Amino acid sequence: MSRAVIYEKFGGPDVLELREVAERHAGPGQVRIAVKAAGLNPMDWLISSTPQVAGMFGVSVPAGFGYDFAGVVDEVGPGVEGFAVGDRVFGGAMAKAVADFAIVDVPSTSVDALFHTPQGLSDQVASTVPTPGMTAAAALEAIDVRAGETVLIGGATGGVGVFAVQLAKLAGARVIGTASPGTFDFLRELGAEPVAYGPGLADRVRELAPDGIAAATDLFGTETAEAALELGVPAERISTIAAGPNPPGGVRATGGANAGPEALGRITGAIIEGRITVPIAATFPMEQVRTAVELQAGRHVHGKVLIVM
Repeated sequence: MSRAVIYEKFGGPDVLELREVAERHAGPGQVRIAVKAAGLNPMDWLISSTPQVAGMFGVSVPAGFGYDFAGVVDEVGPGVEGFAVGDRVFGGAMAKAVADFAIVDVPSTSVDALFHTPQGLSDQVASTVPTPGMTAAAALEAIDVRAGETVLIGGATGGVGVFAVQLAKLAGARVIGTASPGTFDFLRELGAEPVAYGPGLADRVRELAPDGIAAATDLFGTETAEAALELGVPAERISTIAAGPNPPGGVRATGGANAGPEALGRITGAIIEGRITVPIAATFPMEQVRTAVELQAGRHVHGKVLIVM
């Protein structure tokens, strides 16, 4: 037997249960991962709470929980190439990550992804990278951020935002990030100039950047995208990850699947070299998964929330 977080009905954190489950083994074209850490994302609790969202990812109840993970290969099924028992790995396993073991298809599919963990990258940090790192990269690639430009990033202190801010800075851009006043110091540490979100955002950005902004990405809702349009930014230089397929004003909808093939290596390399910092806000054991989700879903956490095994 092994442990996994399971839910049998859709709902809030209270539907998540840590259970003893029958131990699964790697089949043909699969590897089994002994999970060491799982990074939580907003999509995890959206899937577990919303049947419509779950359906978009092919998830039905009963289901496991979580996507991003890091760990060690402990079984390799027939036909698998490129991975061996003992390899440190990270990636994504749809509705399977918060568990002692995760079965992952190889090669990567639309729902599973597996990569070798680079030397110098810890399991905890590696588990934070796949979804938010690739999403941040895609959001910036969609608007072609360039050196010397001023870029507005909405939701700059969230899990995706901390990557987006630092990637934009590495590209040579000046970054203005929306946040609550209580997180301004945290945002400054990441290299961004903070501005409070909420009504009047466009006016506050004008005060910070009287010569205008060149591009914007909205990582939470549509407020930043709408403010950028008001400020005269062309729609093709505004991206959003949270407004559905038809965002306001014709701005670009994007997500992690749209990131370039070199993005993951570029991000992990920058982390190892110390050019990107991954703030880990809190870690919880699997027994406290409900508390972890409540914290992450509150949208006020600075950085990443992890489950550690």
